[in-house]
Amino acid sequence: MQYVIAGIILILIIFLIGFISRKKYYTEIDRYEAWKIDIMNKPVSDELSRVKQLNMTGQTEELFDGWRQGWDEIVAVQLPDVEELLFDAEEYTDKFRYKKTKEILSKIDQILSGIEEKIDKILKELNELVGSEEKNREEILALQEEYRNNKKQLLAYRHTYGQTAKQIENILDKLAEQINQFNELTEQGNYLDAREIVLSLAQEMKDVSYKMETVPKLITDCENLLPSQLSELESGYGEMKEQGYILEHIEVDKEVESLKETLLQFNKNIEELQVVEVEEGIQEIKVKVESLYDLLEKEVHAKHFVQQYRDQTTEGLIKAKEENEDIQSEISIVKQGYHLVDEDLSTPSEIEKKIIQLSKRHEMVMNKEETNATAYSNLSDELKEIRNGLEELNREQSEFSIHLQNLRKDEIATREKIHELKKKVAEASRMLSKSNVPGLPADYKDLLDEVHRKIEQVNASLTEKPLNMKFIQETLLGAEDTVDHFYTKTGDLIENVLLSEKIIQYGNRYRSKYNTVRDGLQSAEEAFRQYDYRRALEEAATTIEKVEPGALKKIEKTMNLEER
Repeated sequence: MQYVIAGIILILIIFLIGFISRKKYYTEIDRYEAWKIDIMNKPVSDELSRVKQLNMTGQTEELFDGWRQGWDEIVAVQLPDVEELLFDAEEYTDKFRYKKTKEILSKIDQILSGIEEKIDKILKELNELVGSEEKNREEILALQEEYRNNKKQLLAYRHTYGQTAKQIENILDKLAEQINQFNELTEQGNYLDAREIVLSLAQEMKDVSYKMETVPKLITDCENLLPSQLSELESGYGEMKEQGYILEHIEVDKEVESLKETLLQFNKNIEELQVVEVEEGIQEIKVKVESLYDLLEKEVHAKHFVQQYRDQTTEGLIKAKEENEDIQSEISIVKQGYHLVDEDLSTPSEIEKKIIQLSKRHEMVMNKEETNATAYSNLSDELKEIRNGLEELNREQSEFSIHLQNLRKDEIATREKIHELKKKVAEASRMLSKSNVPGLPADYKDLLDEVHRKIEQVNASLTEKPLNMKFIQETLLGAEDTVDHFYTKTGDLIENVLLSEKIIQYGNRYRSKYNTVRDGLQSAEEAFRQYDYRRALEEAATTIEKVEPGALKKIEKTMNLEER
């Protein structure tokens, strides 16, 4: 019984698989059927009718016949073959002969794909032909109009084209021949060949139009404008030489001669319609001419600069020399009262050497100008360097003069500072006196002695002759630091005395109640009597804080209120 059931199940599975496979192939057959119908519905015939609007001769007729035969073969032969193959595939599927069905469907796929490619090729070539006709028709009108305009331009302004007129006329004649050739090809239905003519014609027309626009300007530049500029340049160059300018370094004559020869060559190039090369060359000549003008103009400005500043520079050097002499005299006086380092003593001499060097250079510039032996541009550059050097040494002399003046100011400032330090020490002493401090700690006394020693050291250095201000200022800085430390230490000492007294007094309320308080306060009092106020404050504060936390802050707050 089990075998029977298993057999039935197996049969059902096989049937189910067969049913599913058949359904799948039916779907594929339907897809290819739809593909075939889609191909049949393609508007190939309508597209072919567009070609009939053209001249059905020559190339157009040949192409049309090929496309029509191709489409007729598709409709009359290939698609019916596909129809029969689809029928066979359906019949094999009904009989569950799926292998045969698969082979037929593969063949159908190849045929339909080939048909699609053939149709795409037909439509592409057809559109190219029709499009060429449309573009040709539009573009030839514009090219004919441009040709007529160029012809009119040449007739009306033939004199502006010089020797190139005949060549341009020949080019236009050849373009006219191409236009006629285009018309012939179009009438013959050879639209694709005509398209090549149009494309070539467009490029050549663009080229000749550019040349016709450019040539008159190039001829004007080469025959009138640039020769005139070169003549003016030569004339100006000659006038400047007559006025005494040294211009050999510019070599205008040589440059102008070379440029004239170049212009003659350009004229020949223009006759051969080599307009791009001539355009670039003319631009280079204009730049060269401009640079020559700039060089001549530079000489004019240089002469003006030299004549304007030569005497002023002479006066500046004389003044710098006088100021240097004054500084050297001042050093002789200053070094009697102040110690000067070697650098200070050598600075005026070094500046004097620079003044002598600049004066010699300036004298050479003056001699060269008088003998007219050097270009003004070189003299101007040299004079500018001299003036820059003069400006720099004037700055050095000014800074050094201020340095000498500051020596006396530093001495006065030091004496004033010593007076301030003494006042600060006296103020600290008055603070101690008002506070009724029982006695002074040993380290405080040592600090006070150090203060007096430092101040005295500065005073002693101010009595020496000559004064060494660098050493004095270093000593003064040490004295200032010591006095500041002493003043701060005095404030701390007074605060420790007052606060320790207050805490001991406050702690007396706990003396009889707590032995630890009694012992701690006794230790604090002993330190106080030995003038060790910091230890007394620490002992008393630690003792009271143990029995009444926060007592120290409360006492400090009370003291602050009393001070107010």
